[in-house]
Amino acid sequence: QVQLVESGGGLVQPGGSLRLSCAASGSILSINDMGWYRQAPGKQRELVATITSGDGTNYADSVKGRFTISRDNAKNTVYLQMNSLKPEDTAVYYCNADIRSAKSPLWRVQYWGQGTQVTVSS
Repeated sequence: QVQLVESGGGLVQPGGSLRLSCAASGSILSINDMGWYRQAPGKQRELVATITSGDGTNYADSVKGRFTISRDNAKNTVYLQMNSLKPEDTAVYYCNADIRSAKSPLWRVQYWGQGTQVTVSS
């Protein structure tokens, strides 16, 4: 059973910073792309940032220059450093990973974390 567990969300003032972490655990054979998505109330889930197994990155225009995605392959963990936070960054943040596991050794399966709330407010 593969699980993704996020941590690091919370309440922060505008202009502040937070660092989200997402650790994958279970019978993992390999992890390809990892990423962060977010969903604000009344809105669709949207991509925030992704990172490939070779550390190639992609960002939503709204977070470029403020957020940085990184990963530690030895720990099966992806991070999202969020700086200069704005009220419009308020959302539930979800991590996502493309994983080959012992349960599915031939195909990659997308897994999602349970989400962590980020609230930017004074």
